[in-house]
Amino acid sequence: MASCGHYDRWREDFALVQDMGIGYLRYGPPIHTTWLGAGKYDWSFADQTFAEIKRRNIVPIVDLCHFGVPDWIGNFQNPDFADQFAIYVRAFAERFPWVQLYTPVNEMYICATFSARYGWWNEQLSSDQAFVTALKHIVKANVLAMRTILEVRPDAIFIQSESSEYFHAESPAAIRPAELMNAQRFLTLDLNYGRRLDSEMYEYLLDNGMTRDEYHFFLDNRLKQHCIMGNDYYVTNEHRVAANGGTRPSGEIFGYSEITRQYHDRYRLPVMHTETNLVQGPLGTEAVDWLWKEWANVLRVRNDGVPVVGFTWYSLTDQMDWDSALRERRGNVNPLGLFDLDRKIRPVGEAYKQMIAEWRDVLPTQSLCLTVPVVLPDEADGDHAARQLARARTMIKPQASGPAVQDG
Repeated sequence: MASCGHYDRWREDFALVQDMGIGYLRYGPPIHTTWLGAGKYDWSFADQTFAEIKRRNIVPIVDLCHFGVPDWIGNFQNPDFADQFAIYVRAFAERFPWVQLYTPVNEMYICATFSARYGWWNEQLSSDQAFVTALKHIVKANVLAMRTILEVRPDAIFIQSESSEYFHAESPAAIRPAELMNAQRFLTLDLNYGRRLDSEMYEYLLDNGMTRDEYHFFLDNRLKQHCIMGNDYYVTNEHRVAANGGTRPSGEIFGYSEITRQYHDRYRLPVMHTETNLVQGPLGTEAVDWLWKEWANVLRVRNDGVPVVGFTWYSLTDQMDWDSALRERRGNVNPLGLFDLDRKIRPVGEAYKQMIAEWRDVLPTQSLCLTVPVVLPDEADGDHAARQLARARTMIKPQASGPAVQDG
């Protein structure tokens, strides 16, 4: 956000969101400058930005942990992270009680993979033990955050923004490693939703540091009834697997619709396409074509009966140094945004704005699922919001201590 100029131009950026006809914005306070220590916060930037979001009646989907933690807490190997994060989350929810939609921890699978398997971010480790440690702490933080927010805002809705992956075996000898990777891609959501693991994944977690008690924490905290399964899809989300277990990008083989069906079949939740993009290349039409392709995939899944409630282009403006996954500060501009860094609209921004205008009034008349009960910011103090909160309180029951029911 610093390198892209948001800290200086946030008022302009929110105006662009509104001008596009976008009513929902995934956005969060910068964790490293807000969460200064245990119980210590600087809300000055959040107070300004969220006041402006509320004034413009934009519904925020609040992203509270996006790939990193403040230096004082170390990294995702720290066993205190989850409990400390829940305290931070409570402080945010109590300060901004009008906020209803949350993504507590962004892309849990990618965060654990890049930090503790690839050795790129945070702890920069590369082992199964480090990966499982990061994964269990990250998902526990997400679960505790959801539980905490519900105590403050009983009608809160949680939209997971989770990477949807697939691993293709490129030879018969690669089938076995590809099968393992295709099982591991579900681990974060399986734990987050309290879904029983198959024996192989259960043994994998226990062999690499998860205890039985830690596993049962997830079974005993099933909050999926408060969730929308947000899934992200990029051209890099599908992989070719070699016989030695090495991977490389395969490009789009199955595409969003097929992979989303796999995730929906597993979790049976409403779906939101929570991230996608492509660079504006030399032709100037590459991103526009990708937008159209992803939207066609969303409609295909929806027409097949999967309840899809949202679609997202990430991000509003161009990005910086994502071509190196933020591992090096090179100052490379990645032309991925709806707007460039001068806040001039890109062709994909024009196409997205037109798409919103054309489909806004059509989709509600063809809905295959109930309307998501979202309270707009300007309704937060009204009678309808009060009635919804009261009803939500009566529906929330204490967590059962017995075994989880396997999803069918």
